[in-house]
Amino acid sequence: MRTRTKTVGLALVAVCLPWAAMMPRAALAEDGNWFSNMLKYGGTTVPPSQPQDLGEVYCPTVDVGENGAALRSYGGRADDNASLRSQITLGRLARECVRLGDGSVSVKVGVEGQVLLGPQGRPGRFEAPVYFTIKAGDQIIVSRARKVPVSIASGEAQGLFSVIEENFVIPRPLSESYEIGVSLHGAPGKAATTRRRKTAPAASAAPAESAPEASQ
Repeated sequence: MRTRTKTVGLALVAVCLPWAAMMPRAALAEDGNWFSNMLKYGGTTVPPSQPQDLGEVYCPTVDVGENGAALRSYGGRADDNASLRSQITLGRLARECVRLGDGSVSVKVGVEGQVLLGPQGRPGRFEAPVYFTIKAGDQIIVSRARKVPVSIASGEAQGLFSVIEENFVIPRPLSESYEIGVSLHGAPGKAATTRRRKTAPAASAAPAESAPEASQ
């Protein structure tokens, strides 16, 4: 059963990843940190209290696309940990939904993540490809792609990134039945399209998508 949340409500979802234990405390901070404030208020501090909007709006949690929580790059054989150059992973996800005057809904989505160097990795500049998809059933309402720069300094083993994407407008007729998706793989909406083909026979596993290499 779908639940409704208040317009000003901000929900946060933690993505369980193989290297989650290595996530720094800053990326797993509790509500009220700078990331939450940036998403909700557009700044790092909480503004003075305003009259609360008593209207309700449907605001689903953010779904991570199939196999879309991590992106790895190898210097040798794929899936060989000794050859791993880098791993990009998603961390905290957040969304905020606001009812507009015409009955449509404006959605804002925030993503935190990190790049970790593997045994074959070297510090440098990376790009995290973040794909946003909002759909209702089989219909893609809106999709966007962002390449978020990440820098790992010399002597460091990881770099953090965050991105906030706003103004996803959901038309009023679809404002009670849409889904929000985020992924590090494929073009926007690709993962959702693949999951719908439930009756297709099993195919051989595709090679893992490689993460962008560090620029020198």
